[in-house]
Amino acid sequence: MLFNSFSFIFLFLPITAAVFFVLGRSSKPERGLIWLTFASLFFYGWWNPAYLLLIFASILMNFGVSRALDRVGAYGTRKLLLILGISLNLGFLVYFKYMNLLVDTVNRCTGADVFLDEIVLPLAISFFTFQQIAFLVDAYRNETQEYSFIHYCLFVCFFPQLIAGPIVHHKEMLSQFMRSETFRVSSRNFAIGLSIFTIGLFKKVVLADGIAVYSTPVFTAADNGGGLIFYDAWAGNFAYAFQIYFDFSGYSDMAIGLGRLFGIKLPLNFHSPYKAASIIDFWRQWHLTLSRFLREYLYFGLGGNRYGKFKRYRNIMITMLLGGIWHGAGWNFAIWGGLQGIYTASHNYRDIVVVM
Repeated sequence: MLFNSFSFIFLFLPITAAVFFVLGRSSKPERGLIWLTFASLFFYGWWNPAYLLLIFASILMNFGVSRALDRVGAYGTRKLLLILGISLNLGFLVYFKYMNLLVDTVNRCTGADVFLDEIVLPLAISFFTFQQIAFLVDAYRNETQEYSFIHYCLFVCFFPQLIAGPIVHHKEMLSQFMRSETFRVSSRNFAIGLSIFTIGLFKKVVLADGIAVYSTPVFTAADNGGGLIFYDAWAGNFAYAFQIYFDFSGYSDMAIGLGRLFGIKLPLNFHSPYKAASIIDFWRQWHLTLSRFLREYLYFGLGGNRYGKFKRYRNIMITMLLGGIWHGAGWNFAIWGGLQGIYTASHNYRDIVVVM
């Protein structure tokens, strides 16, 4: 179910909102959160109900590990629990998103004939996996509170941001589910939410889809080995740059607007990235929540810039390379991520030389 589909706009959204606010006005407003959780799971299962088992298993596993981290005091045991939780999350991600690529690569490089049925990629597995890894790391650092299962479940599967982000932090979301204001109908929230949703819908349906008719034929011809003249190639490239921006930022705007309808403020995900003055500024303004996750939980986890220039550049390269692979299961994404790492490291080196 897409945000720009009639079934979502005229059926799912009004029914979900109406029932949520009716239950929120009852003596037990927690029922509104339970309803919103089931509605979000229905939204996720609309594409393929079978993958409801996957996301629910992921939620149960991560909630259980986080509770264990809250209650275990021994440093060694806590570290083993964290490693176990992260390993299980990454295992899910690698199997569903990258296993076909890995098997195909091994077959090409070794001449082997390993057969693996095509694994269909579950929707949003990268988003809800990263979100829960961040929660586990914060639980290990004693930076989380004990939340109810329904609060945690809704934190993971809240439908506005489930499919394509923003990647939310537990401090941004869970506290909002416990406010009494969240369950009250607010004309201000509706006005702001519908305005942002409409802007995002315009970006997606009019701008992104309108530009796609110019970019898609160029990339299709290139994939099929067709020849492209200079002007067509560059026109297709520029068209795609704007298409992907309006598509992704439009979806993020729709998610932010939908969240606001329910009294939930989701974080900004784009901040005019094509106005950036450098590659570092670009990544501070494009997909802000992913950049934040990579910076706080990967780059800083590797040591950041604390252990000398070599390790600083190494950490930048690893972070950007893995960020590239996160975007898609293909070696083109790995190459793209590696190039971003080179550009970012080069910019850092230039700044150091200028300062010296």
